[in-house]
Amino acid sequence: MTAVLVIIVAIVGVPALITFIGTWLIERAHRPRGRFVDVGGFPQHIIEVGPGDAGDALPVVVLHGASANLEDVHMALGERLGGRRRVIFVDRPGLGFSARPAGQGASPAYQAAVLRNILDQLGIARAIVVGHSWGGTLALTFALDCPERTAGLVLVAPVTHPGVWDRTTYSAILAGPVGWLYSRTFAFPLGAMLMRPGSEAAFQPQTMPQDYVRRSAAMLVLRPRSLMANWADVGCLETFLQRQTERYAALSVPTIILAGDTDTLVPPPRQCEKLAATATCVKVVLLPGFGHMLHHAAADRVIEAVEEISTAAHSRDSAS
Repeated sequence: MTAVLVIIVAIVGVPALITFIGTWLIERAHRPRGRFVDVGGFPQHIIEVGPGDAGDALPVVVLHGASANLEDVHMALGERLGGRRRVIFVDRPGLGFSARPAGQGASPAYQAAVLRNILDQLGIARAIVVGHSWGGTLALTFALDCPERTAGLVLVAPVTHPGVWDRTTYSAILAGPVGWLYSRTFAFPLGAMLMRPGSEAAFQPQTMPQDYVRRSAAMLVLRPRSLMANWADVGCLETFLQRQTERYAALSVPTIILAGDTDTLVPPPRQCEKLAATATCVKVVLLPGFGHMLHHAAADRVIEAVEEISTAAHSRDSAS
């Protein structure tokens, strides 16, 4: 019996030690590069780029997807977007270096309220919101909940409807007690081994940028608290979208969706094309031969979409 206990302790203890050390090393390698905005006692990490005085140019808020943090969208769009606009990149609550209450904060509705609070504190009355993948879901929620704060949307491979990911079911399970133990033992060593091939798969059929895993701080998601938050975010999406789809006819802000026709993670016919059929303000731009990571592979098209939305927003303002 003693020998069995020793074996069990070793099986669990070794990966737990690896996770503890690995988390410490990751947080030493990747420090927050922006500043923090306090929302209800929970610091939210943001990076701002662009001119302090952008004149009448609408500010832009950029939201990252699942299993990521703001460095992913910042490395793809920071220099391109920040030339003449104020741009705010946001670590979504629970990911990157932003905090959220334990066991809470997964809902896009919660995160939209946090985003509204951030914009309040930054003195931004209205912005163009850019969202990738899960961040596209959040951008849509923000526009539906706060249309007066949303000048327009640029959605990049957004998740808009239920049924997109089989992993929502097991993510919901991992967001509970089973995942709490798993995140502190085996998830880190397994995730570290799979990080590069997993990232490469997300970029297909395009090639992953050189040194992407380091530059995007992708390993931050392997920290136990980030894993739990990410699983909860993905796990709640199916139920949340079943309700949100009923609101899409009320979407009223200019919206451009960029989608790759070879995106196997978020297939356009099951997602954005269904949204465009419901909301008259939505324009879908389908990019032949592109996959899921369009903000990297087709960054210039994202910039063009932002400029087009800006023009449309100013025209609406002039007409009103």
